[in-house]
Amino acid sequence: MRYRFGIDIDGTVTCPTSLIPHINEAFNSQLTLDDIKEYDLTSALPHLEPGEFYTWFRGAESKIYASSPVSENARKILNDWKNRYELYYISARGQEVRDVTFDWFAEHAIAYDHIELIGTHKKIQAAKKHSVDLFFEDKHDNAVEISEELDIPVLLFDTPYNRLPVPKNVIRVFNWLEADEFVKREFSSVKA
Repeated sequence: MRYRFGIDIDGTVTCPTSLIPHINEAFNSQLTLDDIKEYDLTSALPHLEPGEFYTWFRGAESKIYASSPVSENARKILNDWKNRYELYYISARGQEVRDVTFDWFAEHAIAYDHIELIGTHKKIQAAKKHSVDLFFEDKHDNAVEISEELDIPVLLFDTPYNRLPVPKNVIRVFNWLEADEFVKREFSSVKA
């Protein structure tokens, strides 16, 4: 039996800077990834009216996802894993961007066994339902909750917005090469 990996899409498989050019264009700002200190992007745009960012995001969401670049080395590593592990993508994206998401995976030729768009950042239920053995995430509280609730390791892809301390079962990685090294070390054999 093969190990099953739960994998977040945005900020993990896609480059964490994906949103920034769209934000800068829409709000005439000059943000960089280093300016984003919280997952809630509105904290980097304090001049906006309440709800303004989310209204804009809902209208731009499909375009953003369609044009998101792949994180460096993600495609090669994920495709290398395809025959050894089950790749289950579990994303906070909603069903309204289902076609865009599947088209993006096809366009970038990224392997998957299953893609689930749950429409919420609360991924524990989906991760539990699919019995994942390892999770890949960029959202700090998700990583902590998944690791604690499911008692599995979670690889947290480092960004300026997720640098709070992490418990033992959350392992901070800085890129897909480090993630691959962890997998080779900890998940090299077939699941018992």
